[in-house]
Amino acid sequence: MGINTGLLKEICEAPGAPGFEQVIRELVLKTVTPLVDEVEIDNMGNVMAIKRAKNNPGGKKVMIAAHMDEIGFIVTHIDENGFIRFHTLGGFDPKTLTAQRVIVHGEKDLVGVMGTKPIHVMTAEEKTKLPKNTDYFIDMGMKKEEVEKYIKVGDPVTRERALIEMGNCVNCKSIDNRVSVFILIEALKKIKDFPYDVYGVFTVQEEVGIRGASVAAQAINPDFGVGLDTTIAFDLPGAQPHEKVTSLGEGAAIKIMDASAICDYRMVAYLKEIADKNKIKWQPEVLTAGGTDTAGVQRRGKNGAISGAISIPTRHLHQVIEMADKSDIEGCIDLLTYALEGLDGFDWKI
Repeated sequence: MGINTGLLKEICEAPGAPGFEQVIRELVLKTVTPLVDEVEIDNMGNVMAIKRAKNNPGGKKVMIAAHMDEIGFIVTHIDENGFIRFHTLGGFDPKTLTAQRVIVHGEKDLVGVMGTKPIHVMTAEEKTKLPKNTDYFIDMGMKKEEVEKYIKVGDPVTRERALIEMGNCVNCKSIDNRVSVFILIEALKKIKDFPYDVYGVFTVQEEVGIRGASVAAQAINPDFGVGLDTTIAFDLPGAQPHEKVTSLGEGAAIKIMDASAICDYRMVAYLKEIADKNKIKWQPEVLTAGGTDTAGVQRRGKNGAISGAISIPTRHLHQVIEMADKSDIEGCIDLLTYALEGLDGFDWKI
C-alpha cells in the first residue's frame, strides 16, 4: 500500500522551532480540519483535532499527542562582522553541525552556514576535543549592516534539509517528530467506528520540556493517552545487541518506559494485543534516556490517564538529518488506527 511521501515531505520540511510553530501549525490546520468534527487552538498554540464518537454515554476521551516542534536555534547576537551567535532550542549533537546549512527566519528566510574554527589552524589538543555548540557561529555571507536589515536577536533558526528516499527509508531533517504528525493525520483519516471521543493533539514545545502536551492534558483530562514520537534505532556498526533500543524495519515500537514515563502496563498489553491480532509487526522499546509527550498526557490531567506510546524507530536522532523506514511508519499508522477503534474491547481494571 505504501505511505503518502508527498505529504510527509511537506510536513517534515516546514519550519517550526520550539515556540515558533506558526508555519507547521498552519499546515496541520489546513490538513486536519476537513477530517474532524471540531478544531481548537489553545493559548500556547496546541492544535486539538476532535472526532466525536457516535455513542459515548460515559463521555470518555482519548488523547493522542504528536509534537509539531523541531530542534532548532534562536539568534542571541550579531557581531561587528555580521556573524550570528545562537542558543540551542532542544538537544543537538554538536559534531554534526560543521559546515551545515541552516535557515534563519527573520524578516524573510535566509540561508546561513554553521561555521567553526578550521581544522588547518587547530592546535593538536583542539583536534582531539569534541566540538561544543558554543564553538559555532552562523555565517550569512553578509556584512553586519546587511544582516541587520533582515535578522534580529530572537529570530528562530532551523536546519536546511529536504526529504529524500533512500532504499525503503525516508531521510530528512525533523523526522523527529514530523513523522508522528504525519501518522496522526493518517490515522484521523482512517478511523471509522471508535468508542470514545478522539482528541488528536498536535503539541508545541516538546523539545524544550514537554510543555504543550502538559497544558493540553490539563484542559482535556483524558481517560486514555497515546504518545507518538520517534525513538532511537542504534542498529548501526559497533552497537551491541543490548544497546540498539530498536531497529529499522522491525516494526512499530511499543514503549514500555523512557526517562519521563513508565507506560501503564495495561496500555502496553493492549497495544501488543492489537498488534498481534492485526498482524502488525512490532518491537518493544525501553529507552533509559529522553522523554516524550507521553509523560504530559499520562499525568497532567486531573485524573491521570491510562497511557502508553507508539514509537517510530529512527536513526541519527537529533542530528542534521534523521532516517525512518517506510514499513515501520505504515505499521504505526495501522497500530494507532486499530487501537483507537478497539479501546472498549479490553479489560482496563487496575
